[in-house]
Amino acid sequence: MKKIMMITLLVCFCTGCATTQADQDQERAALTITDFAGREVSFSEVPDSVASVSYGDLDIASSLGATIVGRPTAEDVTQSDWKSIPEVGTVHEMNHEMLASVKSDVVLANADFNQKDEQMLESLGTEVVYTNADSVEDIKKQITLLGEMLDRTEQAEELEAKIDEKLAELNTDKYKDKKAVIVYGTPGTYMVALPNSLSGDILAKAGGYNIAADFPALEEFPQYAQLNAEEIVNADPDIVMLITHGKSEEVQQGFEREMERNAAWSSISAVKEGNVFVLPNDLFGTNPGTRITDSIDLMQDYLEGEKQD
Repeated sequence: MKKIMMITLLVCFCTGCATTQADQDQERAALTITDFAGREVSFSEVPDSVASVSYGDLDIASSLGATIVGRPTAEDVTQSDWKSIPEVGTVHEMNHEMLASVKSDVVLANADFNQKDEQMLESLGTEVVYTNADSVEDIKKQITLLGEMLDRTEQAEELEAKIDEKLAELNTDKYKDKKAVIVYGTPGTYMVALPNSLSGDILAKAGGYNIAADFPALEEFPQYAQLNAEEIVNADPDIVMLITHGKSEEVQQGFEREMERNAAWSSISAVKEGNVFVLPNDLFGTNPGTRITDSIDLMQDYLEGEKQD
Protein backbone atom coordinates (compact mmCIF):
# COMPACT_ATOMS: atom_id res chain seq x y z
CA MET A 1 0.00 0.00 0.00
CA LYS A 2 2.84 2.35 0.88
CA LYS A 3 4.49 1.57 -2.46
CA ILE A 4 1.29 2.46 -4.29
CA MET A 5 1.06 5.76 -2.42
CA MET A 6 4.71 6.55 -3.14
CA ILE A 7 4.25 5.83 -6.84
CA THR A 8 1.12 7.99 -6.91
CA LEU A 9 2.92 10.87 -5.24
CA LEU A 10 5.87 10.50 -7.61
CA VAL A 11 3.58 10.58 -10.66
CA CYS A 12 1.82 13.67 -9.33
CA PHE A 13 5.14 15.35 -8.63
CA CYS A 14 6.47 14.60 -12.11
CA THR A 15 3.22 15.74 -13.69
CA GLY A 16 3.43 18.92 -11.67
CA CYS A 17 6.99 19.51 -12.84
CA ALA A 18 5.96 18.95 -16.45
CA THR A 19 3.08 21.36 -16.06
CA THR A 20 5.34 23.93 -14.44
CA GLN A 21 7.84 23.56 -17.29
CA ALA A 22 5.05 23.94 -19.85
CA ASP A 23 3.82 27.04 -18.05
CA GLN A 24 7.33 28.45 -18.05
CA ASP A 25 7.74 27.77 -21.77
CA GLN A 26 4.40 29.45 -22.43
CA GLU A 27 5.41 32.42 -20.30
CA ARG A 28 8.72 32.75 -22.15
CA ALA A 29 6.75 33.12 -25.38
CA ALA A 30 3.90 35.02 -23.79
CA LEU A 31 3.64 37.48 -26.67
CA THR A 32 3.68 36.47 -30.33
CA ILE A 33 2.89 38.75 -33.26
CA THR A 34 2.98 38.30 -37.02
CA ASP A 35 4.83 41.09 -38.81
CA PHE A 36 4.44 42.46 -42.36
CA ALA A 37 6.92 39.88 -43.70
CA GLY A 38 4.67 37.08 -42.41
CA ARG A 39 7.12 36.16 -39.65
CA GLU A 40 6.00 35.13 -36.19
CA VAL A 41 7.98 37.12 -33.63
CA SER A 42 7.84 36.03 -29.98
CA PHE A 43 8.72 38.03 -26.88
CA SER A 44 9.16 36.64 -23.37
CA GLU A 45 7.82 39.94 -22.07
CA VAL A 46 6.36 43.12 -23.49
CA PRO A 47 9.20 45.10 -25.11
CA ASP A 48 9.81 48.66 -24.01
CA SER A 49 12.84 50.12 -25.78
CA VAL A 50 12.53 50.53 -29.54
CA ALA A 51 14.92 51.50 -32.33
CA SER A 52 13.55 52.33 -35.76
CA VAL A 53 14.92 53.23 -39.20
CA SER A 54 11.52 54.62 -40.23
CA TYR A 55 9.95 57.78 -38.85
CA GLY A 56 6.49 56.32 -39.37
CA ASP A 57 7.26 53.40 -37.07
CA LEU A 58 9.00 55.71 -34.61
CA ASP A 59 6.00 58.04 -34.53
CA ILE A 60 3.56 55.19 -33.94
CA ALA A 61 5.70 53.48 -31.28
CA SER A 62 6.23 56.80 -29.51
CA SER A 63 2.50 57.58 -29.64
CA LEU A 64 1.87 54.20 -28.00
CA GLY A 65 4.26 54.95 -25.14
CA ALA A 66 7.41 53.06 -26.15
CA THR A 67 10.84 54.27 -25.07
CA ILE A 68 12.66 55.34 -28.25
CA VAL A 69 16.41 54.62 -28.07
CA GLY A 70 17.28 54.83 -31.78
CA ARG A 71 15.89 56.97 -34.60
CA PRO A 72 16.37 57.20 -38.37
CA THR A 73 19.31 59.19 -39.70
CA ALA A 74 17.88 62.39 -41.17
CA GLU A 75 18.66 66.08 -41.42
CA ASP A 76 15.12 67.38 -40.96
CA VAL A 77 13.92 66.13 -37.57
CA THR A 78 10.49 67.65 -36.97
CA GLN A 79 10.15 66.85 -33.27
CA SER A 80 12.74 68.52 -31.05
CA ASP A 81 12.62 65.79 -28.38
CA TRP A 82 13.84 63.27 -30.98
CA LYS A 83 16.97 65.22 -31.93
CA SER A 84 19.01 63.89 -29.00
CA ILE A 85 18.14 60.26 -29.77
CA PRO A 86 21.03 58.31 -31.41
CA GLU A 87 20.74 57.86 -35.18
CA VAL A 88 20.72 54.23 -36.34
CA GLY A 89 20.61 54.62 -40.13
CA THR A 90 17.86 54.45 -42.73
CA VAL A 91 15.83 51.76 -44.46
CA HIS A 92 18.39 51.94 -47.26
CA GLU A 93 21.47 51.75 -45.03
CA MET A 94 21.31 50.59 -41.43
CA ASN A 95 24.07 51.64 -39.03
CA HIS A 96 24.91 48.25 -37.52
CA GLU A 97 27.36 49.67 -34.99
CA MET A 98 24.84 52.16 -33.60
CA LEU A 99 22.08 49.55 -33.52
CA ALA A 100 24.37 47.38 -31.41
CA SER A 101 25.18 50.24 -29.04
CA VAL A 102 21.58 51.31 -28.28
CA LYS A 103 20.63 47.79 -27.08
CA SER A 104 16.94 48.07 -27.91
CA ASP A 105 14.43 45.34 -27.08
CA VAL A 106 13.20 45.47 -30.67
CA VAL A 107 14.26 47.00 -33.99
CA LEU A 108 11.51 48.16 -36.34
CA ALA A 109 12.64 47.74 -39.95
CA ASN A 110 11.21 47.79 -43.48
CA ALA A 111 9.84 44.57 -44.96
CA ASP A 112 10.90 45.50 -48.51
CA PHE A 113 14.44 46.70 -47.84
CA ASN A 114 15.74 45.27 -44.56
CA GLN A 115 15.11 41.52 -44.55
CA LYS A 116 18.67 41.09 -45.77
CA ASP A 117 19.78 42.53 -42.41
CA GLU A 118 17.82 40.01 -40.32
CA GLN A 119 20.74 37.75 -39.39
CA MET A 120 22.87 40.72 -38.36
CA LEU A 121 20.08 42.21 -36.27
CA GLU A 122 19.34 38.96 -34.47
CA SER A 123 23.05 38.53 -33.72
CA LEU A 124 22.75 41.69 -31.62
CA GLY A 125 20.37 39.90 -29.28
CA THR A 126 17.38 42.01 -30.28
CA GLU A 127 14.15 41.04 -31.98
CA VAL A 128 13.34 42.56 -35.36
CA VAL A 129 9.83 43.37 -36.56
CA TYR A 130 9.22 44.25 -40.21
CA THR A 131 6.56 46.72 -41.29
CA ASN A 132 5.66 48.55 -44.48
CA ALA A 133 3.21 51.23 -45.62
CA ASP A 134 2.00 51.66 -49.18
CA SER A 135 -1.44 52.94 -48.17
CA VAL A 136 -3.40 54.57 -45.37
CA GLU A 137 -4.80 51.13 -44.56
CA ASP A 138 -1.25 49.81 -44.15
CA ILE A 139 -0.54 52.55 -41.60
CA LYS A 140 -3.61 51.46 -39.64
CA LYS A 141 -2.30 47.88 -39.75
CA GLN A 142 1.07 49.12 -38.47
CA ILE A 143 -0.69 50.78 -35.55
CA THR A 144 -2.55 47.54 -34.79
CA LEU A 145 0.65 45.49 -34.96
CA LEU A 146 2.69 47.79 -32.73
CA GLY A 147 -0.25 48.11 -30.35
CA GLU A 148 -0.22 44.33 -29.95
CA MET A 149 3.56 44.26 -29.55
CA LEU A 150 3.57 46.96 -26.88
CA ASP A 151 0.39 45.70 -25.19
CA ARG A 152 -1.31 49.00 -26.01
CA THR A 153 -4.24 47.71 -28.04
CA GLU A 154 -6.72 50.19 -26.60
CA GLN A 155 -4.48 53.16 -27.42
CA ALA A 156 -3.91 51.71 -30.91
CA GLU A 157 -7.66 51.52 -31.50
CA GLU A 158 -7.98 55.17 -30.50
CA LEU A 159 -5.27 56.20 -33.00
CA GLU A 160 -6.96 54.23 -35.77
CA ALA A 161 -10.33 55.75 -34.90
CA LYS A 162 -8.88 59.24 -35.44
CA ILE A 163 -7.77 58.24 -38.93
CA ASP A 164 -11.20 56.78 -39.69
CA GLU A 165 -12.85 59.98 -38.44
CA LYS A 166 -10.66 62.06 -40.74
CA LEU A 167 -11.51 59.89 -43.76
CA ALA A 168 -15.23 60.03 -42.95
CA GLU A 169 -15.34 63.83 -42.74
CA LEU A 170 -13.51 64.50 -46.02
CA ASN A 171 -15.32 66.25 -48.84
CA THR A 172 -13.70 64.66 -51.88
CA ASP A 173 -16.26 65.37 -54.62
CA LYS A 174 -14.97 68.89 -55.23
CA TYR A 175 -11.54 67.54 -56.26
CA LYS A 176 -12.55 64.58 -58.43
CA ASP A 177 -11.76 66.48 -61.64
CA LYS A 178 -8.50 67.93 -60.31
CA LYS A 179 -5.81 66.22 -62.38
CA ALA A 180 -2.56 65.70 -60.49
CA VAL A 181 0.79 63.98 -60.86
CA ILE A 182 3.23 63.19 -58.07
CA VAL A 183 6.87 63.04 -59.11
CA TYR A 184 9.22 61.13 -56.82
CA GLY A 185 12.76 62.40 -57.22
CA THR A 186 16.24 61.40 -56.20
CA PRO A 187 19.30 63.18 -57.60
CA GLY A 188 19.25 62.35 -61.32
CA THR A 189 16.22 60.01 -61.23
CA TYR A 190 12.52 60.82 -61.46
CA MET A 191 9.51 58.53 -61.24
CA VAL A 192 5.78 59.12 -60.91
CA ALA A 193 3.69 57.74 -58.05
CA LEU A 194 1.02 55.20 -58.90
CA PRO A 195 -2.23 54.75 -56.93
CA ASN A 196 -0.73 51.74 -55.08
CA SER A 197 2.00 53.94 -53.52
CA LEU A 198 1.49 55.72 -50.20
CA SER A 199 1.55 59.19 -51.77
CA GLY A 200 -0.76 57.96 -54.54
CA ASP A 201 -3.19 56.63 -51.95
CA ILE A 202 -3.08 59.93 -50.05
CA LEU A 203 -3.98 61.70 -53.31
CA ALA A 204 -6.87 59.29 -53.85
CA LYS A 205 -8.13 59.66 -50.27
CA ALA A 206 -8.02 63.46 -50.66
CA GLY A 207 -10.16 63.15 -53.79
CA GLY A 208 -7.69 64.06 -56.55
CA TYR A 209 -7.35 62.32 -59.91
CA ASN A 210 -3.98 60.66 -60.55
CA ILE A 211 -3.11 61.02 -64.23
CA ALA A 212 -0.51 58.24 -63.84
CA ALA A 213 -3.10 55.65 -62.80
CA ASP A 214 -2.61 53.63 -65.99
CA PHE A 215 1.14 54.15 -66.41
CA PRO A 216 3.10 50.85 -66.50
CA ALA A 217 4.72 50.04 -63.16
CA LEU A 218 8.46 49.64 -62.80
CA GLU A 219 9.51 46.05 -62.11
CA GLU A 220 11.90 47.02 -59.31
CA PHE A 221 9.58 49.62 -57.76
CA PRO A 222 6.00 48.55 -58.61
CA GLN A 223 4.49 51.53 -56.77
CA TYR A 224 6.04 53.87 -59.33
CA ALA A 225 6.28 54.36 -63.09
CA GLN A 226 9.03 55.88 -65.17
CA LEU A 227 8.61 59.62 -65.68
CA ASN A 228 7.54 60.18 -69.28
CA ALA A 229 7.33 63.89 -70.06
CA GLU A 230 5.31 63.35 -73.23
CA GLU A 231 2.59 61.36 -71.43
CA ILE A 232 2.40 63.94 -68.65
CA VAL A 233 2.14 66.83 -71.11
CA ASN A 234 -0.63 65.00 -72.99
CA ALA A 235 -2.54 64.43 -69.75
CA ASP A 236 -2.17 68.15 -68.88
CA PRO A 237 -2.25 67.97 -65.05
CA ASP A 238 -3.64 70.88 -63.04
CA ILE A 239 -1.05 70.32 -60.34
CA VAL A 240 2.44 68.82 -60.23
CA MET A 241 3.83 67.72 -56.86
CA LEU A 242 7.40 66.66 -56.13
CA ILE A 243 8.39 64.38 -53.26
CA THR A 244 11.84 63.30 -52.09
CA HIS A 245 13.39 61.21 -49.31
CA GLY A 246 16.18 63.71 -48.76
CA LYS A 247 18.27 66.45 -50.41
CA SER A 248 14.99 68.06 -51.45
CA GLU A 249 16.62 71.30 -52.62
CA GLU A 250 19.01 69.44 -54.92
CA VAL A 251 16.20 67.28 -56.29
CA GLN A 252 13.95 70.31 -56.84
CA GLN A 253 16.68 72.14 -58.75
CA GLY A 254 17.28 69.07 -60.88
CA PHE A 255 13.58 68.73 -61.67
CA GLU A 256 13.37 72.40 -62.64
CA ARG A 257 16.29 71.85 -65.03
CA GLU A 258 14.47 68.81 -66.41
CA MET A 259 11.40 70.96 -67.16
CA GLU A 260 13.57 73.67 -68.73
CA ARG A 261 15.19 71.12 -71.06
CA ASN A 262 11.79 70.05 -72.35
CA ALA A 263 9.87 73.13 -73.43
CA ALA A 264 6.64 71.13 -73.60
CA TRP A 265 6.43 71.29 -69.80
CA SER A 266 5.64 75.00 -70.04
CA SER A 267 2.44 74.20 -71.91
CA ILE A 268 0.75 72.25 -69.12
CA SER A 269 -1.85 73.91 -66.90
CA ALA A 270 0.06 73.28 -63.66
CA VAL A 271 3.09 75.23 -64.86
CA LYS A 272 1.02 78.03 -66.39
CA GLU A 273 -0.91 78.49 -63.13
CA GLY A 274 2.15 78.15 -60.90
CA ASN A 275 0.82 74.95 -59.34
CA VAL A 276 4.12 73.09 -59.05
CA PHE A 277 4.85 72.24 -55.42
CA VAL A 278 7.47 70.41 -53.38
CA LEU A 279 5.64 68.36 -50.75
CA PRO A 280 7.00 68.30 -47.17
CA ASN A 281 9.34 65.34 -46.80
CA ASP A 282 8.10 64.38 -43.33
CA LEU A 283 4.50 64.06 -44.51
CA PHE A 284 4.95 62.66 -48.03
CA GLY A 285 8.56 61.63 -48.68
CA THR A 286 8.33 58.99 -45.96
CA ASN A 287 5.66 57.21 -43.94
CA PRO A 288 4.21 59.89 -41.61
CA GLY A 289 2.76 57.41 -39.10
CA THR A 290 -0.10 58.86 -37.06
CA ARG A 291 0.39 62.19 -38.86
CA ILE A 292 -1.19 60.69 -41.97
CA THR A 293 -4.24 62.84 -41.17
CA ASP A 294 -2.04 65.94 -41.61
CA SER A 295 -0.83 64.56 -44.95
CA ILE A 296 -4.39 64.19 -46.20
CA ASP A 297 -5.37 67.67 -45.01
CA LEU A 298 -2.34 69.20 -46.70
CA MET A 299 -2.98 67.28 -49.91
CA GLN A 300 -6.45 68.82 -50.07
CA ASP A 301 -4.90 72.25 -49.52
CA TYR A 302 -2.68 71.69 -52.57
CA LEU A 303 -5.61 70.43 -54.62
CA GLU A 304 -7.44 73.59 -53.60
CA GLY A 305 -4.52 75.58 -55.00
CA GLU A 306 -3.38 76.95 -51.65
CA LYS A 307 0.39 77.33 -51.69
CA GLN A 308 2.27 76.36 -48.57
CA ASP A 309 5.25 78.28 -47.21
